[in-house]
Amino acid sequence: MSTQSPPDAAPWWHFGHVWLVVSGPLIVVLASFFTFYLAYSGMDTLVTEADFPPGGQRVQSQSSNLAPAMQARNHAATGVAALPSKP
Repeated sequence: MSTQSPPDAAPWWHFGHVWLVVSGPLIVVLASFFTFYLAYSGMDTLVTEADFPPGGQRVQSQSSNLAPAMQARNHAATGVAALPSKP
């Protein structure tokens, strides 16, 4: 009867399945830091009261700029193209 001695246990980093288990959460954590960096570096500026004209009224654009959009909306809703009105 021969007795075999158990093989020497290798350190944990020598096993491939350990790296497979550890790499998933590690990639997610690194991706979250990268996403935070992108969100922080590409922030929009804050809108303040100085950005609006006095009285809180917005500046109205010319209605002729909206004519093609209004015509397309009316055509889509009714099926009839409306002629743009002359100012």
